[in-house]
Amino acid sequence: MQKTVAVFFGGTSNEHEISVITGMLAVNLLRGAEYNVLPVYLPRTGGMVTGEMRAVADFRSPSAKWKALRFCGGGLEGVKGRKKYPVDVALNCCHGGFGEDGTLSALLRWHHIRSASPDVPMSAIFMDKTLTKAAARGLDIPVLDGVSLSEGEGADAVGIPLPVIVKPARLGSSIGIKVAKNKEELEKALTLAFTLDGTVLIEPYLEGRRDLNCAACRLQGEVKLSPVEEVFSNEEILTFSEKYEGTEERRSALPAEIPEETAEKIQTYTRRIYEAFGGKGVVRADFLLADGKAYFNELNTVPGSLACYLFGESLTDAKKFLAGLVEEALCAPEAQKQTIATGILNGSVFSGKGGKRV
Repeated sequence: MQKTVAVFFGGTSNEHEISVITGMLAVNLLRGAEYNVLPVYLPRTGGMVTGEMRAVADFRSPSAKWKALRFCGGGLEGVKGRKKYPVDVALNCCHGGFGEDGTLSALLRWHHIRSASPDVPMSAIFMDKTLTKAAARGLDIPVLDGVSLSEGEGADAVGIPLPVIVKPARLGSSIGIKVAKNKEELEKALTLAFTLDGTVLIEPYLEGRRDLNCAACRLQGEVKLSPVEEVFSNEEILTFSEKYEGTEERRSALPAEIPEETAEKIQTYTRRIYEAFGGKGVVRADFLLADGKAYFNELNTVPGSLACYLFGESLTDAKKFLAGLVEEALCAPEAQKQTIATGILNGSVFSGKGGKRV
């Protein structure tokens, strides 16, 4: 019997459109892998819908025929008519907040739906770049020094010599990131970042740094690591435009032309993070290489295109890869832990009513 995979994509974050691209890639590849695929689109306005969804172009003018959904123990159901949509496993393709940050992971767990994507702790911690640094330091993984600012704090609170890089703490895809080489640029960068997020991370800007990636996943019970990739940029930083809007092919080297011991160190760090957080599904760790030293930068728990390109060259490879993630989730044993009822409500308990114990 065909298994049903619910692919969630869209959402209310700034990365909504990128999520649609990733989601439809996963939907169509998994259909080719002979799963019953339920596309679950999360519109910017909230809620969930499903329907005939075949290509990215379908989302330029969302169809009035799409049906609103809600969670229903172990699956989904139509809001109208209450048609049942049993789900065997879910795949999270929601980039950014209210999807990649653990929100969707928590909803899936609450409704007893297996997931082929990272769980709540990993998703929530690595969505926040300030918590990311704390987690990496705890695992003895080198990161750049940084200063976290809250909304209302200005350039005078930074305390890091210029030039610096200014990042909204909980955004991805290079949205809102700017390099500041003087105080005027710093103030403008902070203004932009604070329009997008309530917390901003400031780090030293590394001239001549190299951008490196390594992905990790769990297949057939074992952690698998991709080769280290180097992504090239013509700008001061790898921009949103270079990642998604360019007319040319992605400019990268896979594997990266770096010393073997550097590549092994990056893979070791990636594995350490993945295993420490009980990783499942696929994640991509991003690093900066400067003066021969690799610094962990961030972890994407819903990486673009689900990092399929790091594990194979063709669409056939990508289809096998996603099917492998789904099968891993379906085969993984569910933890059977006892829930204890304390019985305390059967005794005399102060509840606030009338100032008495009842």
